[in-house]
Amino acid sequence: MPLVIGAVVGVVALMAVLVAVISAIMPGSTGEAACQPAASRSSTEIPPAYLALYRKAGVEYGIAWNVLAAVGKIESDHGRGPGSGIRAGTNSAGAAGPMQFLAATWKAFGVDGDHDGHKNIYDPADAIPAAARYLKHNGAPRKVRTALFQYNHSGQYVDLVLRQARAYAASEGDSADGDCTDTGAFATVPPGKAVAAALAFARAQLGRPYVWGAEGPHSFDCSGLVYAAYKAAGVSIPRVTGDQWRQGHHITQGREQPGDLVFFNSGPGTSTTNPGHVGLVIGGGKMIAAPHTGTVVQIQSYARPSLLGFTRPAAARA
Repeated sequence: MPLVIGAVVGVVALMAVLVAVISAIMPGSTGEAACQPAASRSSTEIPPAYLALYRKAGVEYGIAWNVLAAVGKIESDHGRGPGSGIRAGTNSAGAAGPMQFLAATWKAFGVDGDHDGHKNIYDPADAIPAAARYLKHNGAPRKVRTALFQYNHSGQYVDLVLRQARAYAASEGDSADGDCTDTGAFATVPPGKAVAAALAFARAQLGRPYVWGAEGPHSFDCSGLVYAAYKAAGVSIPRVTGDQWRQGHHITQGREQPGDLVFFNSGPGTSTTNPGHVGLVIGGGKMIAAPHTGTVVQIQSYARPSLLGFTRPAAARA
């Protein structure tokens, strides 16, 4: 009798292993599945073949089809865009295909979606499930904003995709699978009036010279510019960079939004706890800043090795 029991236990254990292996290789069989909303009238502009592929990949990988469709819309207008790299070659950034993959990303996440024996970056039947696979790998659907930021390192891009995703989804009353248009995964927080006013002020100073210690009206240093921008919006923030860093609510990289302050470990006497430079985030990986003596207030990318982090002033949080 013990031998029989042992054999049964062994069979059960083997079955469990097999189930685990099968679950690991089936794209949509593990993890959480996203709600699949009904299509809105706006979605009629999606080519039927693409819409079918978005829906199929959404179910297989547990990603909302309208998020995939929104990525396809922004990246290539569902394969119809006039840009380079969509149907052949690459664009200026090296991306290719209707879902605009870089070669290294495609090598890691490419999918033979139509089972023809080839992973074709230009074939939507392969590129769309590959995009779903990549988003899933980076945390979607629960962390869809994080996943989209990994797809294209721009907070502005993330907001644009999620707005388009909402436009493609039917209203709550028409949803085919529960409340798929609820803000949970698609929530974006537009800048408030104070942030808009601060950004407008900063833009109006473009071209004014950098002068150390200046906070306007005709010249600025880096912290003086962001201080004056929020002052013009009726918001009080500390005057110098180090205090601005310590006073603000720290924001994880990838979740920054227009109006946030971006800090750098640069300049004499600075450190990871005492940044030496600050700019005002405007979106798209860019900031308005007063760099240093001999320069003027200008728009720059903040993607650089000295990037320290981001903070959000209290008024922006409100």
